[in-house]
Amino acid sequence: MSGRSLESLLRKTSAVKLLRNSTTGPHVYPVVPAEYTNWRDEQRAWQKTAILFNQSYHMTDMYVEGPDALKLLSDLGVNTFKNFGPNKAKQYIVCNYDGYVIGDVILFGLEENLFNIVGRPSVHNWVQYHCETGGYNAKLTRDDRAAEQKGTVVRKAYRYQVQGPNALKLMDKALGHPTPEVKFFHMSNFTIAGKSVRVLRHGMVGQPGFELFGPWADGEAVKAALVEAGQEFGLRLSGARAYSSNTLESGWIPSPLPAIFSGDKMKAYREWLSADAWECRGSLGGSFYSENIEDHYLTPYDLGYGPVVKFDHDFIGREALEKIAKNPKRTKVTLALDTADVMKAMGTMFEKGDRAKYFEFPSAVYSTWPYDKVVKDGKTIGISTWVGYSSNEGRMLTLAILDNDQTYPGNDVTFVWGEQPGTGSRPTVEPHVQVGIGATVSPVPYSETARVAYRST
Repeated sequence: MSGRSLESLLRKTSAVKLLRNSTTGPHVYPVVPAEYTNWRDEQRAWQKTAILFNQSYHMTDMYVEGPDALKLLSDLGVNTFKNFGPNKAKQYIVCNYDGYVIGDVILFGLEENLFNIVGRPSVHNWVQYHCETGGYNAKLTRDDRAAEQKGTVVRKAYRYQVQGPNALKLMDKALGHPTPEVKFFHMSNFTIAGKSVRVLRHGMVGQPGFELFGPWADGEAVKAALVEAGQEFGLRLSGARAYSSNTLESGWIPSPLPAIFSGDKMKAYREWLSADAWECRGSLGGSFYSENIEDHYLTPYDLGYGPVVKFDHDFIGREALEKIAKNPKRTKVTLALDTADVMKAMGTMFEKGDRAKYFEFPSAVYSTWPYDKVVKDGKTIGISTWVGYSSNEGRMLTLAILDNDQTYPGNDVTFVWGEQPGTGSRPTVEPHVQVGIGATVSPVPYSETARVAYRST
């Protein structure tokens, strides 16, 4: 990358001030309409019938190819790579030298020595940096998300997900025969509308599902066939509003702040990373405030990825994670917000005096990296990193990371909603006052269906 770098930005200001004053709002889900029908019915579909998510536009794809492709990925990832290869996929997690998460994506093994990284671009940038500077015999092909493109969007591949209790019936009809059995997070090739489709056996909020992808030119024909097959099974198309809220029920935290803004060992990377990169333009928001950017960093254990970390290979961050693994300090939970307190905060919209921060529906996230504090007896006991409404559960939920001694189910805590005064300025933040909202510590995933599915895998 060329031009100004992240490091050059940090010579002029602190990381916290840079991100707190960013004009960027929440992560963008471009091109796809906000709603096809209404977000309530679209949410209900992934639990009651079937939903089609169009993921073709909002994620960055990067293809990693060559004799050293697997070594490159293994050297950076906390995951094991034993027996990983073609027609397999995994959630791929990379950390900095101190064991803090830079990001996580889905990694697809497409062919021998050919892999595809799909997700938010912090992982892609980290992999690209090491490929370019580490002497690996590998090449990268990058396909940036639609939000980074100008004019007509043409990508290398389309990407859809079909989820819900009727997903298998829908696939049977689209294929014209019973769907071949595919193991969870394994792939196979199917034929839909005369097109060869790569299919990943997937699942979301505990329901059966499939991720389908293939050449961009085939996308509309495949989508039309899925929509037609889904008519009798209650299929809904998911708009961007519903899509951004599905994580509340499944428990995946999509928004850890990339742990790249500090540390001498990370300086070379910050000098390489363009000041126009996603990580440099994103915004940090919420009631949790610290001048120390490292107080916002999260470990794989904070995010619930402990079982994924495998010390069967050398990787960046291994030494630090071996120490952290012996005594993780925090645990991921769901917080079910008190309905009366939420209604009281929302009621201030109808008053002329001090108002609470507006709750957008269904996702109330208003920054790229939301960090709200959770307190008990006047003490901060953790952070919330995602907040919104689930029509399926009839509750406002947050995904939070709390001190271990506070994570027991039923524990009553307080979620602090709204910015700390004087800590930043963004267009998505109107004048408001902070309010405390009661919350109950609950399981993660919150959905009982998702919890059963999680235990079975």
